Amino acid sequence: MTHEKYWVTQSPVTDPGKASTAIDGLGSDLASLQNAASWLVFHYRGGNFEKDGVPKDRSSEIALRYADVMFDVLLSRGVASLTRQRPSIDKVVGCCRDSVVLFLSMARHKGIPARGRVGFASYCVSGWWLDHMVAEVWDEKEARWRMVDPQMEDSDKKEINGKEVDWLDLTEDEFLTGPKAWQAARAGSVEPDLFAVAPNIDVPILRAWPYLAHNTVHDLASLTKTEMLLWDMWGIQEQLMGGQVPDSVADTLDEISSITSKPDFEPEVLEKLVLRDELRIPETVTVPDPTGGPMQQVDVRRVIGK
Repeated sequence: MTHEKYWVTQSPVTDPGKASTAIDGLGSDLASLQNAASWLVFHYRGGNFEKDGVPKDRSSEIALRYADVMFDVLLSRGVASLTRQRPSIDKVVGCCRDSVVLFLSMARHKGIPARGRVGFASYCVSGWWLDHMVAEVWDEKEARWRMVDPQMEDSDKKEINGKEVDWLDLTEDEFLTGPKAWQAARAGSVEPDLFAVAPNIDVPILRAWPYLAHNTVHDLASLTKTEMLLWDMWGIQEQLMGGQVPDSVADTLDEISSITSKPDFEPEVLEKLVLRDELRIPETVTVPDPTGGPMQQVDVRRVIGK
C-alpha cells in the first residue's frame, strides 16, 4: 500500500464531518493550509487566559480529541469561517497536537497525504528539545516528506544556528521525531536529559529516557492513524511510571525506531507492530489531566475504529 492510498484518507480522529464545506473554502496549497491551522488553537500552556480574554473553564477543551468536534466548536464562535485570523476567544483551547489534527484533517480533505509526527522541537526553548508534534506532508513535486509545524503563525519567528526556521520545511536541527531522538540518545550523540515536556517540569516520567520512550510509542500510534492525546497512556507506557525504561521495553523501542526513523516505510509493517499486546491501543486508555485534575480511564473505541 502506498502513502497516497494510506495517509491521504481520514482517520476516525481527523474526519472533519460537517466542516468539510468550510474546508472547501480554503486554498489547497501547503502554505494556505498551514496558515489556516495556525489560527485555530489557543495553547492551554502557552497562552494567557486572563490577558487574552479566554474563559478559564474552557481549558476542558483540551480533551475534545476529535477534529469534527473541534471544528464544530470553532465554527460556532464568531464568523463561521476557517479563512480568517481569529482572536483568542474564538479559538479552541488545545495544544500542538490539536493544531496538527486539524491540519491533517484539512490536508487529507484536499487530497494531500499527511501524517502526524510526535517528537521534540529545539526552537521552543534554547538549549532544550521539548515535547512537540508536527505534521509530515508528502511533497509530490520533490518526491519527499517534509515536516510542517501547523501551530506556528507567520509572526512566530525563530532562529536555529543563525537560520530562520521555515514552518513549512523543518530540518532535523529543528525537530526530531520520537524514534530519531531515541536512536540519537541510545547512540550517545545527544544528552537524554535535554528532552522534556518543559524545562521547569521536574517529573521523572516527563523527561529524559521515559519521555523519549513515550514519544516513540506515540509517534508509532500517529503514523498508524490513531492520533492520540499526547498524555494518553496504554500498554508499554505503563512500565515507565517508575521513571525508568526496562531493558525489555528499550529493546522494543529499538525495533520500532529502526523502522519509523526512516523516511519511507510500509503501512502494513507498522500495523503489524501495533497489533502486539504491549503496543495495541485498548478500548480504554489511562489519561492524566495536564491541568491538574484526576487521572481518568477514557473510552477510545472511536479512535481505533470500533
